[in-house]
Amino acid sequence: MPAKVGLISLGCAKNLVDSEIMLGHLRSAGMDLTSDSADADVLIVNTCAFIDSAKTESIQAILEAHRDRGLQRRRKGQRLIVAGCMSQRFSTELSGEMPEVDAFIGLDQLEEVAPVVRRVLARAPDAPPEDLVPDHLPVYIPDFNTPRWRLTPKHYAYVKIAEGCNHPCSFCVIPQMRGKHRSRTIESVRREAEQLVGEGVKELLLISQDTTYFGMDRWTEGEALHSIQGDFWIRLLYTHPAHWSDELIHAIARLPKVARYIDMPLQHIEEGMLKDMRRETSEGHVRDLVKRLRAGIPGLSIRTTFIAGFPGETDAQFETLLDFIQEAKFERMGVFTYSQESGSRAAKMEGQVSTSVKKTRYRKAMAAQQKVAKEIAAAQVGKKIRVLVDTPDTARTEADAPEVDGKVLLQKPLTPGTFAEVTITGHKIYDLIA
Repeated sequence: MPAKVGLISLGCAKNLVDSEIMLGHLRSAGMDLTSDSADADVLIVNTCAFIDSAKTESIQAILEAHRDRGLQRRRKGQRLIVAGCMSQRFSTELSGEMPEVDAFIGLDQLEEVAPVVRRVLARAPDAPPEDLVPDHLPVYIPDFNTPRWRLTPKHYAYVKIAEGCNHPCSFCVIPQMRGKHRSRTIESVRREAEQLVGEGVKELLLISQDTTYFGMDRWTEGEALHSIQGDFWIRLLYTHPAHWSDELIHAIARLPKVARYIDMPLQHIEEGMLKDMRRETSEGHVRDLVKRLRAGIPGLSIRTTFIAGFPGETDAQFETLLDFIQEAKFERMGVFTYSQESGSRAAKMEGQVSTSVKKTRYRKAMAAQQKVAKEIAAAQVGKKIRVLVDTPDTARTEADAPEVDGKVLLQKPLTPGTFAEVTITGHKIYDLIA
């Protein structure tokens, strides 16, 4: 009988695509996939290590998987493989601290997981963990014909257009985990997108560490995707404020399939903070860019994120950020409290902000945004809006990405995976009612 493999996927959409690639490889190798962890011969935990809370969640998931196989009789012989960013970065330490795990694999081994499954099944149950992570930074990047077993609903899919990151942000360790930036070819991305649209996908979500970093100055990639026959949205996530050009703005404005939505993490606005964060931009540039985006793309919704409590952040610097949130009126916004990541430049900086101050600033920033969100939602009442239906009773507007943004709560059921015109009759803080 073929091995039966289960997978727990943690973290961001980029990690989700990695999970889909591993599952696709396992499936093409003749293995069975199961969504029931208790039914798996081998369970893979695809971890995240972006911030401390993500690492904690990953460790808890690993330990819970081990605990459950000890409690459930049918899981006694189950093997455990740890993959993803935490494994890539900490496999040496973890293999010595987590004897519960059978093998650790890295980000370059997404298409080599089937041999690892066979390997752990053949080893003695009490054998020590195997650290199979290569001792170099990842270089892997998927192609249009890379097998994938999609974990998203049938009507939307993430398309990873690049991997790795060259940015020197002082708070971040992603380059240490995912390696240097490398882009797929436009033809590779177009062919994958064409396949997905042919399968009924209605929303293509373009992702990478920075979707505006390479080969995007005139956004020929967007033109290529827009030329695909069909009725679908193209959504641009994870853009960087340093790399926006007027050509890119104009390209988005003239391509109707591209959602009038931009995900652009700004992290801060105050000049000193941007410099200390090594964001490769300035307060003046960011303010001007927001104006150019709104002027150049009518009906645009901007999603951004900020960091509260970065080392050295003074009350005055935070107030500058708070004023900017109230002035800019971002349609969608999130806030992270600063996480002191080992190995990052910021972790060694003086002036680490206390947890209580970080939490207070987080609450103030989100309270300011909540007022903005209410105003924006109230302005939608009475309008007819095109939505993509996710479930019979929920949908999303062009201004809402899955998982992270608001929803349209439907009073009458509609067919999932279809576009519909609805009239907005009310709103909550972040959600609309239709």
